[in-house]
Amino acid sequence: MGGQKRAWAKPMARAGYAVRGLIYTVIGGFAVLAAVGTGETMGSKDALRVFLSTAAGNWLAFLLVIGLGFYALWRLVQAVLDTDNHGWDAKGTLIRTGLFGSGIAYAMLASYTFSLSLGTGGGGGEEWSQTLATFVGERWTAALFAIALAAVGAAHLLKAYREKYARHLKADQKTMRILHPLAKAGLSARGLVFLVLAFLLGTRSVGDQDQASSRAALDFIQALPFGWLLLTAVGAGLLAFSAYSYAEALYREINVEDATLPTVP
Repeated sequence: MGGQKRAWAKPMARAGYAVRGLIYTVIGGFAVLAAVGTGETMGSKDALRVFLSTAAGNWLAFLLVIGLGFYALWRLVQAVLDTDNHGWDAKGTLIRTGLFGSGIAYAMLASYTFSLSLGTGGGGGEEWSQTLATFVGERWTAALFAIALAAVGAAHLLKAYREKYARHLKADQKTMRILHPLAKAGLSARGLVFLVLAFLLGTRSVGDQDQASSRAALDFIQALPFGWLLLTAVGAGLLAFSAYSYAEALYREINVEDATLPTVP
């Protein structure tokens, strides 16, 4: 498949990053409101319900389903075509496996949003995890999710610390001076949320993996000593992550021209 035939991937990916930004704007904003006692924490599904409850809910549902579907497909393209040249070594395979998993997760969110728009309540993610649990058991399923979340959380923190995000952003130096603190704060906050979720699943502090949402992590943070202060910081960090997502929609390098199906050595 030639480069021009893959041109559809670029606007698709940018729309996906923008929709991810919208979702984290709501999650981060409500986290800050919850910290000051005027709201409650939310996860991704809660944020989607907020959008669909507005007067423009039907239009937003359409845009969200399309945007989430685009982002899911882009993640799968990244994983399969190796658009960022991660390769087939242990590290590259792990990163691409994470991208593939992210694609599946966002496809489930798209399905959930579509179900909500039809008034059927959604539940694809729950059914999938329950199916997995029947094969490997609830405890092992929770452990697998915990390990995956811990790995993703650590990767976010490392990405922020080493500024690895910068190599994928095609922006001038003036713009990057603005984006650096947003990216670092956003990736660190999201990484922390994933690590808290891994801890909750690993210690069985949530009922099962279906309850291990951003909301569960934020509620845990809020319950800690000085939780309101910690939640304010994390909420602000998630708002920074939403800004970073918008920046990716504008400046992210979408390298599909030279990408090919990889050959396993």
